[in-house]
Amino acid sequence: MPRTDSDAQGARDQGGDAEHHELAAYRLRRERELTSLYATARSLAVLGEVDVVLPSIVREAHELIGSDFAYLSLLDADGNLMLRASAGTISPEFSSARMPPGAGLGGRVIETRAPYWVSDYRAADGIDHNSGFDRLVGDEGLVALLGVPLLVGDRVIGVLFAADRTERPFPKDEVALLSAFADHAAIALNNARLYEESRVALRRLRDAYRVIEDQVATMELAAAVHEALTHVVLTGGGPGDIAQSLVDHLGGAVTIRDRDDKVVASRFPGAATPDVDPPPERELLEEARRTGRCVHGRGDDGTVLSVAAIQADGSHLGSLSLRRRAATDSADVRMLERSAQITGLLVLMREARVEAEERVRGELLTELLSHPPLHPVHPTLRDRALARGVDVDRLDVLVAADCPGRPAADVVRELHAASPEWSGLAGEYLGRGTMLLHTDDPEAAAAALHHRLRHRLGSPTLVVVDRVTGHDRARSFTLAQRCLDVMRSLGDNDRGATTRHYAMYALAFDPRRAHELRDFISDTLGPLLDYDRRRCTHLVATAGAFFTHSGNLSRTAHALHIHTNTLLKRLDRIGVILGEDWRAGDRGLRVHLALRLHQLRRVPDGPVPERR
Repeated sequence: MPRTDSDAQGARDQGGDAEHHELAAYRLRRERELTSLYATARSLAVLGEVDVVLPSIVREAHELIGSDFAYLSLLDADGNLMLRASAGTISPEFSSARMPPGAGLGGRVIETRAPYWVSDYRAADGIDHNSGFDRLVGDEGLVALLGVPLLVGDRVIGVLFAADRTERPFPKDEVALLSAFADHAAIALNNARLYEESRVALRRLRDAYRVIEDQVATMELAAAVHEALTHVVLTGGGPGDIAQSLVDHLGGAVTIRDRDDKVVASRFPGAATPDVDPPPERELLEEARRTGRCVHGRGDDGTVLSVAAIQADGSHLGSLSLRRRAATDSADVRMLERSAQITGLLVLMREARVEAEERVRGELLTELLSHPPLHPVHPTLRDRALARGVDVDRLDVLVAADCPGRPAADVVRELHAASPEWSGLAGEYLGRGTMLLHTDDPEAAAAALHHRLRHRLGSPTLVVVDRVTGHDRARSFTLAQRCLDVMRSLGDNDRGATTRHYAMYALAFDPRRAHELRDFISDTLGPLLDYDRRRCTHLVATAGAFFTHSGNLSRTAHALHIHTNTLLKRLDRIGVILGEDWRAGDRGLRVHLALRLHQLRRVPDGPVPERR
């Protein structure tokens, strides 16, 4: 049957209605897309946290595109893609998957910085497959996959994905829509970064402001303490004024001790004052001395104890300690250390006055030691000594002291401190700590002075006392000084004795008897010394080692680093030169003594030429 005009008109009307409905659906879909994008943009303006914004973006993309699931991955520091947000049902294994650089569809998107999609991921040839991720794709049932880049400028920071479990293409409008969401995600990330940087900068600014406030308060307190300490110095104050200033500004109990740990000043807050402040722990004090800094520890009563050593020019002058409940901060430490320095300055000023007096006494000592023994002491010298309570005519004992571990000035200082007890004069003479005093018991004086110096100096000390004969003080000094060297050569490094105690070695340290020593050695060892000199042998040293080791052949050979047969040959040669009785009886004693004196005479003066 032929179609009529009415039928044609009806067909045109139906076609128009279909086109109208399709256009209305497209407009509705576009309106939903624009509304969703607008809502996402509004959320970006309100939310600053990435972990909140990114899930909302992925969720909106998932609903609009209608894919089975959508997810967003970001590049980590190593270039791996890590999932950060997702929508739809996916397994935990897939959520924690890590895609290495350049692999998968994401690697293709990052490389090209453009959208890319595949209708069947497992069959796609244009991407670099990763076996681990392909296994997860199979377990998840993923087939179609679309990825769009997240761009910040020209840099790709991640990829936004849409995926389906059925094979299908992705139209251009879906690609464009997902790209728009990816742009929003990139904006969110960049905003979050700027927001975080702003928060960090603000936090740092606040921290810096608090630090400045603390520093200003600390500087004000430090200025107040410094002003108080300066006032103490300028007004001639003492350790008690320094301790009181610290109590006023820092609180707690402050104690200052001298080099012997005796309390010289102690101040406490409030009216109550304990009878005794316990001494600082020895470990803290030793650490403060060693480091030169303030150290801290806990007391038995729970208080915080801070100890600063008072030092100057390598010498320990005492300690300053603060005991209180509050912790000691860095500003308090600086104040304690500065106070210790000021206390050291006061100690040095006081000692400078003492040293001025000691210098005068040292000059008197030098004049007396340099004074000819047969000439009377000048009245002026006698009067200067009497003004200091010293009668030069009664100074009949000389003391020489040596402490290798400490400077000579420290030894002299201690001798000066001890001199009033002995009505004497002390000083440094020819680089040696020296003292002139009066006593009826030189042995007791040697022992007492050695004990005092050993305790005060904290190191092995040698003290020699000699009775002055005929006002010849210079001779006594020479004897005492040479006796010190002989004592050290004999292995005595920490002792107090008189020269009489070493009378058997007097030939070695009495210069007036040098000719006696030379004659004795020459008469006893002359042939042996001449033999060694002519033949370049070591018979004298061999004989000395033989007596040192009590005639034991093996020990003597070991000490000389020679074989026993060689030692026997040397001993036979010595017997030929000196006689077979050289090591027995009185002759042996004479040879042994001559060998020992031959060794010792080189100590005070150095090697002495042998008489031919």
